[in-house]
Amino acid sequence: MTLYVRLAWRNIWRHKRRTVIIVVAMGLALAMMMMYDGLVDGFNNAIYGNAIRVLGGNIQVRADGYREKVESNPLIPLPNDEAVIQEALTHPDVTAAFRRIQTGGMLSNREGAFPLSIVGIEPEAEAPISLIEENVVEGRWLTGTDEDLLLVGRGLADVMDIQVGDRLTIVGSDSHKQNRQRTMTVVGIYDLGMPTIEKQTVYISLAEAQSLFDLRGQSTEVQINLKDLGGEDLVVDALVPALPGYEVASWAENYPELSTAITSKNFVMDIFSVIIQLIAGIGVLNLLLMAVFERTREIGLLGAMGLKPRQIATLFILEGTMIGIVGVIAGILFGVTFNAGFGQVGFDYSSFAGVADYMALISGRVYPSLGLGKIIPRAVTVLIITTLAAWIPAREASHREPAQALHYV
Repeated sequence: MTLYVRLAWRNIWRHKRRTVIIVVAMGLALAMMMMYDGLVDGFNNAIYGNAIRVLGGNIQVRADGYREKVESNPLIPLPNDEAVIQEALTHPDVTAAFRRIQTGGMLSNREGAFPLSIVGIEPEAEAPISLIEENVVEGRWLTGTDEDLLLVGRGLADVMDIQVGDRLTIVGSDSHKQNRQRTMTVVGIYDLGMPTIEKQTVYISLAEAQSLFDLRGQSTEVQINLKDLGGEDLVVDALVPALPGYEVASWAENYPELSTAITSKNFVMDIFSVIIQLIAGIGVLNLLLMAVFERTREIGLLGAMGLKPRQIATLFILEGTMIGIVGVIAGILFGVTFNAGFGQVGFDYSSFAGVADYMALISGRVYPSLGLGKIIPRAVTVLIITTLAAWIPAREASHREPAQALHYV
């Protein structure tokens, strides 16, 4: 086998220009996929990552039994929530963990009554990473001591004709299923550029939520935020055995529509990547077919020296595989170089924020990753395609009769 490998390596460089062209084609095909993967990672963190920050973090820890009653927004107290936070913060990928109370309710004024989610937060704890806090456009952000004050979204403010300082009636059910009603003042208005989300959620301080819903000193969930999107499974796997008796779930379980959107997009591009690599594989097929006709006498000599047809075929398949390996190495170098460079400066997509609702979540620049998350399946696909492309020329070479090949002109 060592002899075959040496011969194959020598043969692919006998026509350097042709081999370089094919290697560059294969390398660029792989590099394009790495560039796309890196850019998608950047978009996912900029769009879906920010959406997750708004909706409730990468991971949520709730009391046992919450999932069975999730449709009714139950107020099930989370036992020993401070211990949950301390445990979560021990994981190196966790950037923040804080308590929340989240339930459903109604908000009403002279314009009517609107169903929405009521979220009690720890304002000082959430402020450093909160996308809501960054986008308060009128009034101010909440504080931990605020009473009878709430923060509303621009979409809801427009529908209900709300201004900072207006008084609204908030209605909900407490932990004992008793209706609770309170008149509150609008302390601020946030604007994400996404009216759908803004209409659905209002925020109050955790202390106010505890008083309103009869949960003195308690919370219903711990929200956990991570450095990067995609690391949730590792953290969940670490927290589940450390937190027995709790429900630990990632955003993919709690917000399946987001997970479906990412999966569908990635599946389409996986198919597209295979098509690109198949096109490049045609170049390998052409290269080796030309080599068969150019080396007809050489093939005849190899047969005359005693090499069997399957051994000659193996030699040509090795040539195709080696071209694939060189193409993979070149592609990784191209892709990493490109992504590393633009990972520092980023792409400015802020001017496209108004194109679609979800684009509003891009807060300036998108920074691509190195694109190595799918490098193994991408590289294996390249190798498979080049090896398969070499099969037809290999079969052609193995069927040459030595006597006829030696007399080929």
